[in-house]
Amino acid sequence: MSEMSTSAERVRPQEGLGAQAAAGVAWLAAQKWVVRAFGFVTLLVLTRELSPRDFGVVAAAMTVIPMVYLLADLGFSTYLLQAEEPDQRTLSTALWLSVGAGTLLSAGLVAVAPLLAAAFSLPELTDVLRALALAVAATVLAAVPLALLRRALAFRTVALQGMGAALLAQVVAVAVALSGGGVWALVSQVVVGQWVIAVLAWRTARWRPSLVVAPAEFRRMASFGLRVSGVDLVATSRLWAEAWVITVTLGPATFGLLSIAQRLVQTAQELTSASLVPVSTVLFARVREAPDRVRGSYAKALGVAYAVVAPFMAVIVVTAPVLVPLLFGEQWRQSVAPSQALAVAGIITLGAMVDHGLFYGLSRPGAWLAYAVVVDAVTVGTTVVAVRWGLLGVAVGFVVVAVLATAARWLLVARLIGAPVASVARPFAVVLAPTALCLAAGLLAMTALDGVSSAVVQVLVGGLVTGVAYLAVLRLVGAHIVRNTLGILPVPDRMTRLVRWLLRLQP
Repeated sequence: MSEMSTSAERVRPQEGLGAQAAAGVAWLAAQKWVVRAFGFVTLLVLTRELSPRDFGVVAAAMTVIPMVYLLADLGFSTYLLQAEEPDQRTLSTALWLSVGAGTLLSAGLVAVAPLLAAAFSLPELTDVLRALALAVAATVLAAVPLALLRRALAFRTVALQGMGAALLAQVVAVAVALSGGGVWALVSQVVVGQWVIAVLAWRTARWRPSLVVAPAEFRRMASFGLRVSGVDLVATSRLWAEAWVITVTLGPATFGLLSIAQRLVQTAQELTSASLVPVSTVLFARVREAPDRVRGSYAKALGVAYAVVAPFMAVIVVTAPVLVPLLFGEQWRQSVAPSQALAVAGIITLGAMVDHGLFYGLSRPGAWLAYAVVVDAVTVGTTVVAVRWGLLGVAVGFVVVAVLATAARWLLVARLIGAPVASVARPFAVVLAPTALCLAAGLLAMTALDGVSSAVVQVLVGGLVTGVAYLAVLRLVGAHIVRNTLGILPVPDRMTRLVRWLLRLQP
């Protein structure tokens, strides 16, 4: 670690762990906003130049590619985030074993690509999978340098590098699409983005591996990492199974419609609470010896996640009938109902992102693995049953599973941190009333504007009414959550003071 500590951004004790965690969240959130702002412009171009089938092919491929990466990583990068002080032997062992596994698995992917294409009934999937193996190589190479940067809380560096990589990849994707490249626009975006991140991470970390593979270090990392890999492997297996069921039953174009709905909801999540995940793992690992600090940090992070994400999901529910065709074109109108159902499921399950970091930070990946196996198995089973009712049936099935999974997660977390179940569920209960009321206000506004205003005006007014109604009610029932949220938002101090004044909140 000595080489790393001289080059990466060090943790400065005088700033306080909480302040550094908040700064990390702010920088990662800023990255998401910048990337997604430009990404939406890119998506607008791509949805007009490419067909739903093109999106369906790449969406099918991306249910396989993450599985290959996870098997190569073996959870070692997550282990490095929460380890006490990994030395050169540990870091080098993690790198070389991951690179070796990644090489073998990428070669295997190239070999079995025709079989996977036949399983999806998508002949063009063969070449797409083989090309995306290049992204797997880059992701595996970047894992250890990125883990070192995150351990040092150098989230500013990670965020800036992510912005640069994503923007360059989007430019390449648009250029390929406009030149008639079709599905290869999406493929090139993934490959270019991953390789730029890998190169920048290695340059910034300035860590160099030694030619060492230590069996003892491998066993220690594997006991933790295999559970982490298991969680992610279960998740990617679920995605693959869902993609296969939907593609075979309803066709690749229908799966492409669902993928756009998922992108819309995932974008809102990434712009809001997704930044909490990498930071929370490091934060909980730092305070895990102090149960009171764990409970306090968890309650604060969960409240902020619910408070920030819920209004964005509500805006999607309210404006989707106008927003989806406005952004992507009339050919994507069938993505409206799935977008609304997935947004509702997103409100219910967003606490899982914080819980993910909690279990890993407290070195309990096995418990999270057991939870993931049950929930993902139920999700696939529900999809198999619901697919007979089409795309909407599948999306509604996601909502049903979200309710059951959230209740189960509350019980697990309460036991883990030694807190009453009611206290774990309280942040969700606090935002439930503001969410319900803002949905009602937004839907009334959209109904009033229907047929008398342009699509742009409907989206702007409907979104504004929804957001204002949410904030006004949350101010009454959860002022402490608003204060905590303002403490980590990546906005200037003057803007924060203005919002506090408008809400009459004490600093």
